[in-house]
Amino acid sequence: MAGNNSDGEMMSEINVTPLVDVMLVLLVVFIITAPLLSPQSLKITLPKTDAVQQTEKLQKVSLEVDARGNVAMDHAHVSDAGLSEALRVRAMDPAFQLQIEADKLVPYGRIAELMALAQHAGVSKLSFVTLAK
Repeated sequence: MAGNNSDGEMMSEINVTPLVDVMLVLLVVFIITAPLLSPQSLKITLPKTDAVQQTEKLQKVSLEVDARGNVAMDHAHVSDAGLSEALRVRAMDPAFQLQIEADKLVPYGRIAELMALAQHAGVSKLSFVTLAK
């Protein structure tokens, strides 16, 4: 590969034009395909079903958590230790379901603590109570 130099030296520069062309093509491909990877961008129609009635009768117990993180079980204030023991006794019933009614200002960490406490007590059915908009 002799260059146009009269000295007979080899050309030591790299031609980056093909590399830039390939990178621009890849950029365009990713710009076009990226919105398709997001599930929100897919226009899907979810199936509609009728409301399902529960066939089994569950023993529902409400766990209320106020904005400060205080806990009441069936409208009676309870400590974390007392809650753990009460849940351990009630969780033996296979029809037992714990319903958590938490204020929207309660930090997620407190809810996570209560869920872990319920799991360690053996609660297998847990639900959150919310209001419809």
